[in-house]
Amino acid sequence: MRKNFTDVDLNRSVGNLLRLGVILSVAISLVGFIKLFLEGFKMPKNYSALETGSSSEKVWSLFWESLCKGEGMAIIQLGILVLIFTPLMRIVFALIGYLKEKDYTYVVISSIVLAIMAISFFTGYAH
Repeated sequence: MRKNFTDVDLNRSVGNLLRLGVILSVAISLVGFIKLFLEGFKMPKNYSALETGSSSEKVWSLFWESLCKGEGMAIIQLGILVLIFTPLMRIVFALIGYLKEKDYTYVVISSIVLAIMAISFFTGYAH
C-alpha cells in the first residue's frame, strides 16, 4: 500500500535538500581552500592589469578550464555555485511536491519564482 505524499513529507524533503546543499557547498569550498593554500595563492601586484568586462562565455570557459585542472580557486567557485543553486533546486523540488499534491496555486507561484530566478541568473552578465 502506497503512502500519500503529505506536507510534512514535502517539508522534510525540502529541509534535507537545503541541508545537503549547504554541507556539500562547505565541503567543496573547504577542499578548494586547502588546495589553494597548498598551491600558494598570491595576490596580483598590479590591479590595473586585471581584466574586467569579460563576456559570460569567456568567464564560463575559463572557469571550466580551471576546474578541469583542479585549481583551488575554481574549486572554491564551484562550492559557491552549489550554494547558489541550492535555493533554486529547493524551488524545483517544491514544485514537484506541489504537483504531486495537486496544489496548483503553489505550482503557479513556484513556477513564477523559478522563472524569475532563472532569468536573473542567466542575464546576470548582461551589460
